[in-house]
Amino acid sequence: MELRVSVLGGGSWGTTVASLLARKKTPTLLWARSPQTVDEINHERTNRRYLNDARLSSRLEATVDLERAVRDADVIVIGTPAQSFRETLVAVKAYIRPWVPVISLAKGLEIGSYKRMTQIIMELLPGHPAGVLTGPNLAREIMAGQAAASVLAMDDETIVMTLKPLLSSGLFRVYTNTDVVGCELGGVLKNIIAIAAGIGDGLGAGDNTRAGVITRGLAEITRLGIALGGRPETFAGLDGLGDLVATCTSTQSRNRYVGEQLGRGRDLADISREMHVVAEGVKSVAAVMALADAHGIEMPIAREVYRIVHEGGSTRQAFRGLLRTESGAESDPG
Repeated sequence: MELRVSVLGGGSWGTTVASLLARKKTPTLLWARSPQTVDEINHERTNRRYLNDARLSSRLEATVDLERAVRDADVIVIGTPAQSFRETLVAVKAYIRPWVPVISLAKGLEIGSYKRMTQIIMELLPGHPAGVLTGPNLAREIMAGQAAASVLAMDDETIVMTLKPLLSSGLFRVYTNTDVVGCELGGVLKNIIAIAAGIGDGLGAGDNTRAGVITRGLAEITRLGIALGGRPETFAGLDGLGDLVATCTSTQSRNRYVGEQLGRGRDLADISREMHVVAEGVKSVAAVMALADAHGIEMPIAREVYRIVHEGGSTRQAFRGLLRTESGAESDPG
């Protein structure tokens, strides 16, 4: 049976996923809030605000009509930012048919509730299979035809294996995982470590420093992820180490860019104003630190990022603070 897919969200990743699906001749409808974006996609086959001059599939159709996008869909993929995810789901609830799977592309936690996106799906749309597509996926590289790997995580192994072929596309390889908690948290937590790596780059630290931030950051991600119910092996895979390396090293990484600019002495408000895409790590770090404190998990790198982002801390002082942290066994926190 040919499945009809609707992708909600006209940002870089949502548009990329929609274009990949359409290229496979999957009936795909992209919903975006902006009439200008929809018109550009339908008539020029581009979304320059997010993807420069990358050419989208000629089969992709876009709409501003949410009811049209949702009512006949067999699978819903949501690519809106984490802080507008609930609002989108509330609107979707009026039109979605029973039992339609809902897959999140977001890599953030909801401010206030500290919930993952699949938790919000299960709260607002009980009975709908909830999943996440995540991994080291830089949208512009994928649109340029470069190879990439991602992970589709859902609790139900039968459903996840059914949907895997739908989302796999040529050089875009999709793996499966039933550890939804670990896969979601890997995507959330790596953004915070990427800010720290960017700060080091902005301060002129070298490759050794970046490698240290990545590896010790992975230890922090793993500790908190396991405490919240994730499986250890997940954080050594694409959603943990893979996504972390890509986000901490790529010049296309929004979170690394924010950190780099902070390291160069710029004000966060100024950086945010010039960006028309969300750096999820900035918004998620407060929720992450609240969860870490609640579970007694030491996260010194993430804590320094929190101090810089939310308390106006100095980037140089933050790095000095990390260097003053006493080192012990590699398995120890810190």
